Amino acid sequence: MRALVAMMLGGSLAVAGQTAGAAPLTHEILSFDDLRGWETDDHDAAMSVFLETCRDMDPPQWQALCNAAVDMDDAKGFFELFFRPVLIEDGDPMLFTGYFEPELEGSRERTERYQYPIYGVPSELSSGEQFHSREEIETEGVLEGKGLEIAWLDDPVDVFFLQIQGSGRIRLRDGTGLRVGYGGKNGHEYKSIGKELVRRDVYEPHQVSAEVIRNWVKRNPEEGRELLHHNPSYVFFREVSEVPADKGPLGAMNRSITAGRSIAVDPSHTPLGAPVWIEKAGAEPMRRLMIAQDTGSAIKGSQRADIFYGTGDDAGREAGRIRDQGRMVVLMPIQRAFALAPGF
Repeated sequence: MRALVAMMLGGSLAVAGQTAGAAPLTHEILSFDDLRGWETDDHDAAMSVFLETCRDMDPPQWQALCNAAVDMDDAKGFFELFFRPVLIEDGDPMLFTGYFEPELEGSRERTERYQYPIYGVPSELSSGEQFHSREEIETEGVLEGKGLEIAWLDDPVDVFFLQIQGSGRIRLRDGTGLRVGYGGKNGHEYKSIGKELVRRDVYEPHQVSAEVIRNWVKRNPEEGRELLHHNPSYVFFREVSEVPADKGPLGAMNRSITAGRSIAVDPSHTPLGAPVWIEKAGAEPMRRLMIAQDTGSAIKGSQRADIFYGTGDDAGREAGRIRDQGRMVVLMPIQRAFALAPGF
């Protein structure tokens, strides 16, 4: 094993696989020297976030690593000793986007100002089956009178983007607040309204951002409502106000996520809880060890990640600007990394 480890650290090994119904999947096992910026990252910060969720990972090898992490005082050494970087590619170019936790104003009761509901999970919703579409829910009143309203907002665009983000904080009229997190979805495929605006020749791809979409919908209320209905996917929420205010929202692992260290990934390629090295290009390059702690309807593919930027308007503006290329490399336990290479 030591000879094999030495060989792996000296270079990279490309391994090809096949995912049914998809483009060929390739795995390239790298050395840590191949990770640009690795030496200067804050590995202790990444270790702290890793420890938040590693005990929730099922395979025994992850549990053993989690136990070892508790006793290690050298975070960088820990990752280098027990993991190998694996570049997983499916033929699509890397795309980094950003997301955040909105802070909105709302009411527990419907008022003249607050007219747009945030719904809890309907009892008749079945996992894997299609429920009513966004348009049916919002125009036909199929959920009215069922007591599912958690809160009411004053802007349908805020409801839409709250669903895109998957969680948020709501300041109520009485000065108190509540937090909502993802509860379920209606089973319809997510469709990007940004791409739809490009298809309609309203904007060029590089012009589209959350703020641009928001402003266009407000300037064009009737067409804007129809544009929102282009995405039939609809998200239901649950209250998570027990999460401390100084902690981030709950991710897919039901643990708080951390601004600048947590990412949403496609779990069919990247294990939830795994360390992931990212090399993001763009106006604000980022080379950093992240932890895969969340998922998203639009996050599909082995080279696709959504970076969590935090809570509030500033985080939202920062996240909304991100649409960058680069690459992400998953840190796999050594045995798992070698298992990706047939014959080892």
